Amino acid sequence: MRLAVNPTRMELLRLRKRLAVARRGHKLLKDKLDGLMKDFGEYAKAYKERRLAVDEQLPRVLKYFVLAEATSSRAVTEDALDLTRQDLVIETQLRRVMGVAIPHIEVSFGEVRGGYSLMHTSPELDSAIDSLKKFIPELLHMSELEQTVRLLSQEIEKTRRRVNALEHTLIPNMAETIKFIKSKLDEMERSTTSQLMKIKADRMAEGAM
Repeated sequence: MRLAVNPTRMELLRLRKRLAVARRGHKLLKDKLDGLMKDFGEYAKAYKERRLAVDEQLPRVLKYFVLAEATSSRAVTEDALDLTRQDLVIETQLRRVMGVAIPHIEVSFGEVRGGYSLMHTSPELDSAIDSLKKFIPELLHMSELEQTVRLLSQEIEKTRRRVNALEHTLIPNMAETIKFIKSKLDEMERSTTSQLMKIKADRMAEGAM
């Protein structure tokens, strides 16, 4: 669809500059989209692998706690867990992938504040606590990958819309308008040339009389 502009030389020059900028922008956005798609594929694969690993580990972690309660008692298990309580430190930073700010999570544990009696608790409780400490960082890393995939997906959709708008709307409209203005200017130039030739011919005819 042609843009609503006046068919003048100034407008023609302005549109040609805008078209050149739009084509350069389109190429940059296409390159960005290709890069985003590549990164998205890698992160999506990593997320799928981590999700499968977490889904596999979770029943094992829960199984250890169930066994710990079965071989001791819930009260003893809860007391033991309370005595071995420690801080969980989660630090979140942002890093950029193709201009997208994505989260990066660092996990660390504080010192254990106490201990429990090995005589009154089962070995399964040791395994349960140890497996839980290994599971939590895996779970948080999975959430980091999930958020990364979500953010990259949103950026891909936004970039694709901009690429399509340039490729199928703005650039064709400007190209069509430039062609229209050039046609109008050529027509005006031919008309002016024709009038000048007629005036010249009339003056030559008058001079010959």
